[in-house]
Amino acid sequence: MAASHHHRSFVDLSHTIEHGLVTYKGLPAPLVCDYLSREASRTMYAAGTEFQIARIDMVANTGTYLDCPFHRYADGKDLSQIAIDATTDLDATVVRAPYTQARAIDASTFRDKPILGRAVLVHTGWDTHWNTPQYYEGSPFLTADAAMYLRDHGVKLVGIDAHNIDDTRGNERPVHSTLLGADILIVEHLCNLGALPDDGFTFSATPPKFKGVGTFPVRAMAKLDRR
Repeated sequence: MAASHHHRSFVDLSHTIEHGLVTYKGLPAPLVCDYLSREASRTMYAAGTEFQIARIDMVANTGTYLDCPFHRYADGKDLSQIAIDATTDLDATVVRAPYTQARAIDASTFRDKPILGRAVLVHTGWDTHWNTPQYYEGSPFLTADAAMYLRDHGVKLVGIDAHNIDDTRGNERPVHSTLLGADILIVEHLCNLGALPDDGFTFSATPPKFKGVGTFPVRAMAKLDRR
């Protein structure tokens, strides 16, 4: 019997986090520095042996990050309570909603798409503005009815390659409230969704197991099977 030949390829859907990067206007950029520098470490180890230990001071909403229910609700699950299978190797669907066509993405965008039990990744193309002043102004977003449609049709996770899944012009956050209230995870600030097919791949965005934290950066990725 001939062996089946296929290999997996990965697409990185995460932005690079670096010292001074502003992800969300009004929140501080991360400070990345040496806790132990290579130079200082030389006094501690044998000749020719050196190490660096970094120190990072940042808010949880940095880079490409995942929101879980505790971010919005005091009694919601925090990162330590999210099961591994809720963020790893999820069957996924990309829904195309170019920001050049509409800023508000409503329920009609998701109708007749295979979304039940899946991660739904909303490809707007807004990531082209990442790390520029434009990124924070005029970003596309989901509407309240889109969030209710996704909740009612059994999605597991919703991701977007934009500044916020909600409209930030007001102070209500109906999409966060609806999705996180239904234990549906959110990933914001994705990138490279244009490199993915509409479906036939899995999505992972697994955060560290932090207690008392509702948001944290992830290494978001797609795994494509190429037979």
